[in-house]
Amino acid sequence: MDLSMKRFVSLAVAALIVGCGGGADDTGGEAADDAAGAGETAGPVVNPDSAGTITGVVSFEGTPPAPEPIDMAEEPTCAEKYTEPPVKEAAVVSDGNLANVYVYVKEGLPDLDFPAPSEGVTLDQTGCHYVPHVLAIQVGQPLVIKNSDGILHNINTQPSQNRGFNISQPVEMETEREFSTAEVMIPVKCDVHGWMEAYIGVQDHPYAAISGTDGTFSLENLPAGDYVIEAWHESFGTQTQNVTVGAQETQEITFTFSGEMAGLPVPLGEPLVLHADHAGVK
Repeated sequence: MDLSMKRFVSLAVAALIVGCGGGADDTGGEAADDAAGAGETAGPVVNPDSAGTITGVVSFEGTPPAPEPIDMAEEPTCAEKYTEPPVKEAAVVSDGNLANVYVYVKEGLPDLDFPAPSEGVTLDQTGCHYVPHVLAIQVGQPLVIKNSDGILHNINTQPSQNRGFNISQPVEMETEREFSTAEVMIPVKCDVHGWMEAYIGVQDHPYAAISGTDGTFSLENLPAGDYVIEAWHESFGTQTQNVTVGAQETQEITFTFSGEMAGLPVPLGEPLVLHADHAGVK
């Protein structure tokens, strides 16, 4: 049996299992529902026997730029949430590792359908900051925009591939939006508080991650293959690596940024001019 036929049979078997609903008695109903929900969040079933994982760390060499302080004197509601003076999050370095790096599969994925998860990704506004500062979302996945401060904020996205939006949230509330096209990256700003910034990476697949404060990231359940992995940072630009991952293998990679890269061009397209007939965010 050739490879394409094996893939077809694997997918057909997985679809049959899901369609049959798993357990036959009532005691398995709740577990089956949980499993179905997890499947919706994770995207299509990839046979674990033929999948691998790419893990890694984003390290930093040299002296990072000094954090830029934020004056919140005119927003006491936000200022009182901090025990130390607030700063911008353009370069978060801890123990030689770099946080807030968007790492994703840029090239190499097989031609598979990756349905959008039904579970949303939240962008909160708390302490007059966007949290998280960098986030990953899939095409068609709900973006839940939350105002936890209870004061006036607005969310002004400036994409180059999707249709942007600029919405106000004057009180504690939530708003949902979606993106229709893959894009790296979409800047987000608040016109009320000029220091508020965030970045959204949109993919038509689930293989994207944000490096944590320890610099680590993980791309799991990847079909075996050859990939181009890109790491994007708002201040230090991008890097790519070629990685081959086999079935049930874990490949480890390292991206290294440095203080000398500060100020290098960062890939961002020109914001689209909005038109009523432009397809994009719902």
